[in-house]
Amino acid sequence: MTNKLHAILPDLTPLRTLREFRLLWIQGLVTYFGSSMAMVALPLQIKDLTDSPFAVGAMGAVELVPLIVFGLYGGALADSVDRRKLILLSEGGLGLLAVVLLVNALLPGPALWPLYVVAAGVSAFAGIQRPAIDSLIARIVPHDQLTAAAALNAVRWQTAAVAGPAVAGVVVAYAGTATAYAVTVAGFTASVAMCLRLSPAPPSDRAEKPSLRSIAEGARYAWSKPVLLGTYAIDLSAMFFAYPIAVFPFLAQDLDAQWALGLMYGAIPFGSVLVGLTSGWASRVRRHGRMVAVGAAGWGLAMAASGWMSDIWLVLLCLVIAGAGDGLSGLGRSTIWNQTIPEELRGRLAGIEVLSYSCGPQLGQVRAGTMAGWTGARPAVWGGGLACVAAVGALALALPKLMTYDSDTDEDARRRRAQREAAAGAGTTGGTTAAGTGTAAAAPAGAGAGAETAA
Repeated sequence: MTNKLHAILPDLTPLRTLREFRLLWIQGLVTYFGSSMAMVALPLQIKDLTDSPFAVGAMGAVELVPLIVFGLYGGALADSVDRRKLILLSEGGLGLLAVVLLVNALLPGPALWPLYVVAAGVSAFAGIQRPAIDSLIARIVPHDQLTAAAALNAVRWQTAAVAGPAVAGVVVAYAGTATAYAVTVAGFTASVAMCLRLSPAPPSDRAEKPSLRSIAEGARYAWSKPVLLGTYAIDLSAMFFAYPIAVFPFLAQDLDAQWALGLMYGAIPFGSVLVGLTSGWASRVRRHGRMVAVGAAGWGLAMAASGWMSDIWLVLLCLVIAGAGDGLSGLGRSTIWNQTIPEELRGRLAGIEVLSYSCGPQLGQVRAGTMAGWTGARPAVWGGGLACVAAVGALALALPKLMTYDSDTDEDARRRRAQREAAAGAGTTGGTTAAGTGTAAAAPAGAGAGAETAA
């Protein structure tokens, strides 16, 4: 019985043995919980101020350009400066933006334009921060624990994303958006305090100053790798066509179930949590490209079903299944990225990954909001889901190298594994943490770089 449970339950080794990973995990849990409170309050506040699906969907449009610019620049920064400083400064900036939301919500007549300004600012800071965190994870986690770390990160993110929206729906309904923003401010305050305890993570002695040339070098590498391109293309397609979060307030209204809005936001991450909590089998998987495609297709199909259903409980069930598909796909993507990308390019490729898993949802919000304005909320949901399934199927046929990816035989995965083994033999994982123990140490000049995902 114990062996069967061990095969199903997540591998906790990274949390038990790696101090830096444990700090980042707890810090992320606190941050994500507070952020998910604002995630519910912000679009709902825009809806209350405008009563327009276009206005809610436009939030994704204003977030897009800062995310692209600062995601790419943040990736170059992560390869050239101390990643701990990047994480700390950007976390502080996000906290200040939460204060702006709180102050605006407390005004007698809250203004609309600060909501869009903050959305753009959050996108910029997130674009700078995510590559630093992603590259740091791959540096401090041993190669054979990367899938386990990805699963634990998914559980962390999705647990907060379930609890945050569920609580936020109640908080906003009974205490107002200002209270939700206050919780967000408190979360960032605690997170900054934990970031101060992280060890320095200096760049490699071969690091270059951030420049267009260094960014282009990372882009050329990604373009030359069909497996990486496949993970980006499938995720972008799935999110663009089947990420209808922006129209959830209108879908809840159509179903006469406004009380369930928080549950709708929480159902998707809850499905991902279920995948993470039963991910013990994932460390034995070698065909991660197939995980990416199957999970994305399941996401689209379940999202289409949620748009067809007229019973709120069936809608919630479909959203849970969609979240499970997204969690499966994200686990496969994260593992491929961490297993194959060279240490010296990790930050810049992490910047590209930020665009991969963040631009899609932003564009998806614009698509969903625009389509809902023309056709109504429910057709916007089921139509996008069907388009997602078709797009993923076409990409799977067009990307045979992704479908045949095998972590035991792939040339890039074998090269990356050899690099990690050589670094472990020299007594360091190429950065801030001793390989087997997680003991924090000052990294010498010449240390490498590293990755996680947010699903």
